Amino acid sequence: MQKENHMTTIRKIRRVLKSKPAIEGAGVHLRRVFGFNEVPLLDPFLLLDDFRSDIPEHYLKGFPFHPHRGIETITYVLKGDVEHSDSLGNKGVIGSGDVQWMTAGSGIIHQEMPKGDVQGCMYGFQLWANLPTGDKMMDPRYQELQSGEIPVVEDSSGATIKIIAGEVAGVKGPVRDIIIDPEYLDVTVPAHSSLSRATRRGHTVLAYIFEGHGVFSGENAPQASNGILVQFEDGDEIRVRTDARSVRFLLISGKPLGEPVAWKGPIVMNTQKELDVAFEEYRLGKFIKTNG
Repeated sequence: MQKENHMTTIRKIRRVLKSKPAIEGAGVHLRRVFGFNEVPLLDPFLLLDDFRSDIPEHYLKGFPFHPHRGIETITYVLKGDVEHSDSLGNKGVIGSGDVQWMTAGSGIIHQEMPKGDVQGCMYGFQLWANLPTGDKMMDPRYQELQSGEIPVVEDSSGATIKIIAGEVAGVKGPVRDIIIDPEYLDVTVPAHSSLSRATRRGHTVLAYIFEGHGVFSGENAPQASNGILVQFEDGDEIRVRTDARSVRFLLISGKPLGEPVAWKGPIVMNTQKELDVAFEEYRLGKFIKTNG
């Protein structure tokens, strides 16, 4: 019998994006890594915002009540607090190191109000992930995780990996049962080191660098640094190496949906008609489909 010879393929870089200043909500200054203009290049992901700031006036006005339907919003806080509440009666605080994975589904009206920490720092990220056609009108739900519930493992290379979703070295992250089968890791690779990380073939894989410098994909590529997003070609693994400085980045992956996207503001559906229905329901007070 002939033996199958499968060589590991290192994912090469498909494209590089640089985050750009934007103002959202009631006047929040942030950096948009990708959004509406990049659809459908990063399917199933729709948007990534980097809201790190040391200036309270740039974030305290927050994101007053607004609707979401058809997507999931993932908020990961590095420093500071974000107070949140919604139309279903949920409320709380997302603190330093915490994650809120909100599946809006058929509809949630909520607000997010950044408060910062005692030094006035407010650091974090919000990612939007799409829902497939058959699940866009599912019941809304939250997976809210405090920092202490999120495991951290050390790779044999010395890299530390915080596992929000996915699995590393047999350790699973606490976010479960997400349709796009995501991986969401906070990875730090020390100076003068390298890391190889297996990835699922066919999945969209992204690295967003927010501290230090790293060289990705095993090529003679330029160093990627703070505010740079790397999207990879298909393959079996990614590689990153460091020189004199460490690098810290979000490693995010998910299964593409390959479906049409109709997007307006905070609502993402498949057709313009579905968007029109959603905004009409919102206008008439019929947006919320569940009592929670």
